[in-house]
Amino acid sequence: MKRRDLLLASGATLLLGLKTPAHALAVVAVRVWPAPDYTRVAIEHDTPGLSYKTHLLTAPDRLVVDLEGLTLNPTLRDLVARIQANDPYIAQVRVGQFLPTTVRLVFDLKQTIRPSVFTLPPVAQYQHRLVLDLYPIEEQDPLLAFLKGYEEQQASTPAPTDPPVAARGPAQVHRLVTVALDPGHGGEDPGAIGRRGTREKDVVLRIARLLKKEIDREPGMRAFLTRDGDYFVPLSRRVQKARQVRADLMVSIHADAWVSPKARGSSVYALSDRGATSAAARWMAQKENSADGIGGVRLMGKDSQLAQTLLDMSTTAQIKDSLKLGQAVLGQMKRVNSLHKQQVEQAGFAVLRAPDIPSILVETAFISNPQEEQRLRDHGYQQEMARALASGIKAYFAQNPPLAKSRMM
Repeated sequence: MKRRDLLLASGATLLLGLKTPAHALAVVAVRVWPAPDYTRVAIEHDTPGLSYKTHLLTAPDRLVVDLEGLTLNPTLRDLVARIQANDPYIAQVRVGQFLPTTVRLVFDLKQTIRPSVFTLPPVAQYQHRLVLDLYPIEEQDPLLAFLKGYEEQQASTPAPTDPPVAARGPAQVHRLVTVALDPGHGGEDPGAIGRRGTREKDVVLRIARLLKKEIDREPGMRAFLTRDGDYFVPLSRRVQKARQVRADLMVSIHADAWVSPKARGSSVYALSDRGATSAAARWMAQKENSADGIGGVRLMGKDSQLAQTLLDMSTTAQIKDSLKLGQAVLGQMKRVNSLHKQQVEQAGFAVLRAPDIPSILVETAFISNPQEEQRLRDHGYQQEMARALASGIKAYFAQNPPLAKSRMM
């Protein structure tokens, strides 16, 4: 293996000059998405039939991937430049033509990893994809990481003089209230894209970060982001993260899109266990639930079983509280933007299926509407929307004080 590594490092191969037959499989794009949870490498190719083999090596840690049935092209060679210095898992990658029709990738690793390698069929804007997800051997506990960050923040922040919001209302509960904020899409899944090229995944992350600041400034409240960067998080994982940090409620943030550019206004959705309240709500749920297919999830039987279990566990009380939360948020959003619907709509959104957490999905505006796309790009509007959402959340807690936490995650 040392001799092969040397060949890759030096790039010394006579095979690089071979011409690729017109019908041969070719790599058309490579993308790398580093994140705290895992790093994803996506290799997009134009025809089916890419075979691969992987090997994990130690001393030092390396992941070797042999891509069979293709020859090296400039696009695949560009993978070397895609590795970022701050990637938690990959130090560098070496690319070379190992055999006449086999390209070898050697990932030099910063730590021992657990790889998940799978293929995806064409979907949305993507052709065939080979996906390499590099996970740490010991996954980070979201609750411990969240508490550590909160303690560091508290240590550098003066003690509040006002009572915490959780203590207001008829039931006096003196504890921290945790709000899970879920910026939709990310990484391989850009979400909706406006005419000016505005990507939903970017806009909603900015709004979520601003909303987190608003919530963190409120005594007795703290916010947790299911993603805090441009990477993909599967829908079931978003729900799992919210439960792991023992969130009191969850707000999934999106930017709407419709076939007509005239559609406009903000909307709020809650879960339904009896079908959608309108055809538009059903269509919206189907669109948002397709994120896993676009972002890229290794589909396994247990995943679909888990999703159904969560839906079955969803209680009438959770949906009732979600509707209260949604109405409180709508009441504040109308001060910032017109409402597409005056009431909270319901449908089977996968990301709202936490059985013990009131959860809503907020469509901040129609990114498919040119005027609203321009507003979504504006920092001032993003700030106004974040403040409106924060006011709605506080209004909900003022009328529905959280109970003492007794469940164990």
